[in-house]
Amino acid sequence: MINKKFLSFAVLVGATCAGLGIYAGNVHSTPDTPQSGAVKQLMSKSLPDASGKPHALAQYGNQLLIVNFWATWCKPCVQEMPELSELQNELKSKKVQILGLGIDSPSNITEFTQKYPVSYPIFVAGLDGSELSRQLGNQAGGLPFTVMLDAQGKLVKTYLGRLKMQELKADIAKYSAEKSK
Repeated sequence: MINKKFLSFAVLVGATCAGLGIYAGNVHSTPDTPQSGAVKQLMSKSLPDASGKPHALAQYGNQLLIVNFWATWCKPCVQEMPELSELQNELKSKKVQILGLGIDSPSNITEFTQKYPVSYPIFVAGLDGSELSRQLGNQAGGLPFTVMLDAQGKLVKTYLGRLKMQELKADIAKYSAEKSK
């Protein structure tokens, strides 16, 4: 028989941890400065899609890239995916590409993409994706973590936590306006 005090304590600890996880996923903090060569390392990767087919990330160069590190178990990550899909659809005619790098197992990502299709490419980065996000400035290791890279492969901006779509859209518009001058 389970002790009622122990059960109450376990529920309290679980609720506290869940609350902290949700809070951490929704709070925006300033990521650290990326390590030298981190963008080059990212763009040199070949990662499998949800069906296991490898894709060279370099094929997405020469355009503005929004690279979103996420996981199937990360609630804020999953919450922002429909908005990212909508944004990708809005930006189809512009040279802007969103990429999702899943920090999860191939089977979890495959199952997820079958249930929740998105309009941008999703790749399996696995645990290597965590290290890569750290090199790009995510020292806290929090998710979601998003980076904006310009057409020359320069890091423009990083975002830690759930994206604020108006901020992202404004940053894309600002970048596009500066490049058209």
